[in-house]
Amino acid sequence: MAEALPIARSELILGGQKSGKSRRAENLAAAWLAQSPGHRAVLIATAEAHDDEMRARIAHHQRERAERVPGMDTVEAPRALHAAIAQAGGGETLRVVDCLTLWLTQQMMPLVEYESNEPPALDWKARAAMFLEAIESCPGPIVLVGNEIGLGVIPLGREVRAFVDALGSLNQQVAAVCERVTLMAAGLPLYLKGAP
Repeated sequence: MAEALPIARSELILGGQKSGKSRRAENLAAAWLAQSPGHRAVLIATAEAHDDEMRARIAHHQRERAERVPGMDTVEAPRALHAAIAQAGGGETLRVVDCLTLWLTQQMMPLVEYESNEPPALDWKARAAMFLEAIESCPGPIVLVGNEIGLGVIPLGREVRAFVDALGSLNQQVAAVCERVTLMAAGLPLYLKGAP
Protein backbone atom coordinates (compact mmCIF):
# COMPACT_ATOMS: atom_id res chain seq x y z
CA MET A 1 0.00 0.00 0.00
CA ALA A 2 1.26 3.50 -0.86
CA GLU A 3 2.61 5.63 1.95
CA ALA A 4 0.20 8.41 2.99
CA LEU A 5 2.11 11.52 1.88
CA PRO A 6 0.64 15.00 1.52
CA ILE A 7 0.74 16.11 -2.10
CA ALA A 8 1.68 19.74 -2.78
CA ARG A 9 0.58 21.57 -5.92
CA SER A 10 4.28 21.76 -6.80
CA GLU A 11 7.31 20.30 -5.03
CA LEU A 12 11.01 20.61 -5.77
CA ILE A 13 13.07 17.75 -4.33
CA LEU A 14 16.80 18.43 -4.11
CA GLY A 15 19.67 16.32 -2.80
CA GLY A 16 22.94 14.64 -3.62
CA GLN A 17 23.55 11.35 -5.42
CA LYS A 18 21.57 8.46 -3.89
CA SER A 19 19.99 10.75 -1.29
CA GLY A 20 16.46 9.41 -1.87
CA LYS A 21 15.22 12.13 -4.27
CA SER A 22 13.72 9.86 -6.89
CA ARG A 23 12.34 7.44 -4.31
CA ARG A 24 10.46 10.31 -2.60
CA ALA A 25 9.06 11.42 -5.98
CA GLU A 26 7.94 7.85 -6.69
CA ASN A 27 6.33 7.62 -3.24
CA LEU A 28 4.41 10.83 -3.92
CA ALA A 29 3.25 9.42 -7.27
CA ALA A 30 2.13 6.18 -5.61
CA ALA A 31 0.26 8.14 -2.93
CA TRP A 32 -1.47 10.22 -5.64
CA LEU A 33 -2.52 7.11 -7.56
CA ALA A 34 -3.88 5.53 -4.36
CA GLN A 35 -6.12 8.55 -3.64
CA SER A 36 -8.50 8.00 -6.55
CA PRO A 37 -9.05 5.55 -9.42
CA GLY A 38 -9.27 8.59 -11.73
CA HIS A 39 -5.75 9.78 -10.88
CA ARG A 40 -2.83 9.33 -13.27
CA ALA A 41 0.93 9.71 -12.77
CA VAL A 42 3.46 10.43 -15.50
CA LEU A 43 7.22 10.39 -15.20
CA ILE A 44 8.80 12.95 -17.52
CA ALA A 45 12.30 11.55 -17.95
CA THR A 46 15.10 13.85 -19.06
CA ALA A 47 17.94 11.32 -19.33
CA GLU A 48 19.39 10.19 -22.62
CA ALA A 49 21.50 7.09 -23.16
CA HIS A 50 24.67 7.96 -25.05
CA ASP A 51 26.69 4.91 -23.93
CA ASP A 52 26.23 1.35 -22.69
CA GLU A 53 26.60 2.26 -19.02
CA MET A 54 23.86 4.89 -19.24
CA ARG A 55 21.59 2.53 -21.19
CA ALA A 56 22.02 -0.10 -18.46
CA ARG A 57 21.41 2.49 -15.72
CA ILE A 58 18.19 3.71 -17.39
CA ALA A 59 16.94 0.13 -17.89
CA HIS A 60 17.64 -0.66 -14.23
CA HIS A 61 15.71 2.43 -13.08
CA GLN A 62 12.82 1.55 -15.40
CA ARG A 63 12.55 -1.97 -13.96
CA GLU A 64 12.69 -0.76 -10.36
CA ARG A 65 10.18 2.05 -10.99
CA ALA A 66 7.75 -0.36 -12.69
CA GLU A 67 7.81 -2.51 -9.53
CA ARG A 68 7.41 0.38 -7.09
CA VAL A 69 4.85 2.44 -9.05
CA PRO A 70 3.25 0.11 -11.63
CA GLY A 71 0.61 2.64 -12.65
CA MET A 72 3.04 5.41 -13.66
CA ASP A 73 3.51 6.11 -17.36
CA THR A 74 6.77 7.47 -18.79
CA VAL A 75 7.38 10.24 -21.33
CA GLU A 76 10.89 11.07 -22.51
CA ALA A 77 11.58 14.81 -22.74
CA PRO A 78 15.30 15.57 -22.77
CA ARG A 79 14.78 18.98 -24.34
CA ALA A 80 11.25 20.42 -24.63
CA LEU A 81 10.36 20.00 -20.99
CA HIS A 82 7.74 22.76 -20.98
CA ALA A 83 5.81 21.06 -23.78
CA ALA A 84 5.94 17.65 -22.05
CA ILE A 85 4.53 19.16 -18.86
CA ALA A 86 1.67 20.81 -20.75
CA GLN A 87 0.86 17.69 -22.78
CA ALA A 88 0.98 15.16 -19.92
CA GLY A 89 -2.68 15.53 -18.96
CA GLY A 90 -5.07 17.60 -16.90
CA GLY A 91 -5.71 18.17 -13.23
CA GLU A 92 -6.02 14.43 -12.57
CA THR A 93 -2.39 13.84 -13.58
CA LEU A 94 0.59 14.15 -11.25
CA ARG A 95 3.78 14.82 -13.17
CA VAL A 96 7.23 13.79 -11.94
CA VAL A 97 10.13 15.48 -13.74
CA ASP A 98 13.36 13.56 -13.13
CA CYS A 99 15.79 15.20 -13.32
CA LEU A 100 16.47 18.91 -13.75
CA THR A 101 20.25 18.43 -13.57
CA LEU A 102 20.34 16.18 -16.64
CA TRP A 103 17.93 18.48 -18.46
CA LEU A 104 20.18 21.49 -17.83
CA THR A 105 23.27 19.51 -18.85
CA GLN A 106 21.65 18.74 -22.20
CA GLN A 107 20.70 22.40 -22.66
CA MET A 108 24.18 23.72 -21.94
CA MET A 109 26.31 20.86 -23.31
CA PRO A 110 24.29 18.85 -25.84
CA LEU A 111 25.99 15.71 -27.14
CA VAL A 112 23.72 15.50 -30.18
CA GLU A 113 21.83 17.94 -32.37
CA TYR A 114 18.07 17.82 -31.83
CA GLU A 115 15.20 18.22 -34.20
CA SER A 116 12.87 20.65 -32.54
CA ASN A 117 10.07 23.07 -33.29
CA GLU A 118 11.87 25.64 -31.14
CA PRO A 119 14.23 28.12 -32.75
CA PRO A 120 17.83 26.91 -32.44
CA ALA A 121 18.83 30.29 -30.99
CA LEU A 122 17.02 29.55 -27.71
CA ASP A 123 19.58 29.29 -24.95
CA TRP A 124 19.12 27.49 -21.64
CA LYS A 125 17.83 30.65 -19.94
CA ALA A 126 15.05 31.06 -22.50
CA ARG A 127 14.12 27.38 -22.18
CA ALA A 128 14.21 27.70 -18.38
CA ALA A 129 11.81 30.65 -18.57
CA MET A 130 9.36 28.52 -20.60
CA PHE A 131 9.84 25.67 -18.12
CA LEU A 132 9.06 27.95 -15.14
CA GLU A 133 5.87 29.13 -16.88
CA ALA A 134 4.89 25.49 -17.43
CA ILE A 135 5.31 24.76 -13.70
CA GLU A 136 3.14 27.72 -12.73
CA SER A 137 0.41 26.87 -15.24
CA CYS A 138 0.47 23.10 -14.68
CA PRO A 139 -3.14 21.97 -14.15
CA GLY A 140 -2.23 19.09 -11.82
CA PRO A 141 0.39 18.50 -9.17
CA ILE A 142 4.02 18.46 -10.26
CA VAL A 143 7.10 17.01 -8.54
CA LEU A 144 10.53 18.11 -9.74
CA VAL A 145 13.74 16.25 -8.91
CA GLY A 146 17.19 17.85 -9.08
CA ASN A 147 20.68 17.67 -7.66
CA GLU A 148 22.18 20.02 -5.12
CA ILE A 149 25.80 20.17 -6.26
CA GLY A 150 26.86 23.50 -4.77
CA LEU A 151 27.90 22.17 -1.35
CA GLY A 152 31.42 21.07 -2.29
CA VAL A 153 34.59 22.79 -3.33
CA ILE A 154 34.71 25.30 -6.17
CA PRO A 155 35.32 23.17 -9.28
CA LEU A 156 38.28 23.57 -11.58
CA GLY A 157 37.53 24.65 -15.12
CA ARG A 158 35.46 27.50 -16.50
CA GLU A 159 32.77 25.26 -18.06
CA VAL A 160 32.20 23.30 -14.86
CA ARG A 161 32.00 26.47 -12.77
CA ALA A 162 29.51 27.91 -15.28
CA PHE A 163 27.38 24.76 -14.99
CA VAL A 164 27.41 24.81 -11.18
CA ASP A 165 26.40 28.48 -11.25
CA ALA A 166 23.63 27.80 -13.78
CA LEU A 167 22.24 24.85 -11.82
CA GLY A 168 22.25 26.90 -8.62
CA SER A 169 20.38 29.65 -10.42
CA LEU A 170 17.85 27.20 -11.92
CA ASN A 171 17.27 25.55 -8.54
CA GLN A 172 16.61 28.95 -6.95
CA GLN A 173 14.16 29.93 -9.69
CA VAL A 174 12.28 26.62 -9.46
CA ALA A 175 12.20 26.82 -5.65
CA ALA A 176 10.69 30.31 -5.88
CA VAL A 177 7.69 29.07 -7.91
CA CYS A 178 7.14 25.80 -6.03
CA GLU A 179 4.77 25.44 -3.11
CA ARG A 180 7.10 23.01 -1.31
CA VAL A 181 10.88 22.51 -1.42
CA THR A 182 12.38 19.37 0.14
CA LEU A 183 16.05 18.58 0.68
CA MET A 184 16.80 14.86 0.88
CA ALA A 185 19.72 13.39 2.85
CA ALA A 186 20.17 9.70 3.71
CA GLY A 187 16.62 9.03 2.53
CA LEU A 188 15.13 11.58 4.93
CA PRO A 189 13.25 14.75 3.95
CA LEU A 190 14.09 18.16 5.32
CA TYR A 191 11.40 20.67 4.39
CA LEU A 192 12.91 23.99 3.32
CA LYS A 193 9.62 25.54 2.23
CA GLY A 194 5.95 24.61 2.69
CA ALA A 195 6.29 21.85 5.28
CA PRO A 196 3.21 19.57 5.35
